[in-house]
Parts: sequence; structure tokens; C-alpha cells
Amino acid sequence: MTELIVKSKIKEAVPELQVAAEVADALNNCVLELLKKASERAKANGRRTLQARDL
Repeated sequence: MTELIVKSKIKEAVPELQVAAEVADALNNCVLELLKKASERAKANGRRTLQARDL
């Protein structure tokens, strides 16, 4: 699995909270799914470039 999430950055984003170990994996899965759907949208529109509007 591709790791896109930097665990230390999650802690920086929510410094007032403890962050459980599985948060990074769950967030990574969400991002990968979002990118998969966005890439399908770009391909369906005949593009080879992923754009912000695909998200």
C-alpha cells in the first residue's frame, strides 16, 4: 500500500488531541479512495491529467 500520510503532520494539525496509531492508516485509505475516484473521473472525461476539479 502506498503511504501518503505523514503521521507527525497529523499531530501538528490537532495538537490539542492524542492521535491513535490507526488514524494514519484510516486517513491514508480515505485519500487513496479519493484519488482512485478522481482518476476514474479524469479518464472518463478523456484526460490524462488529474485536476483539482476531479476531487
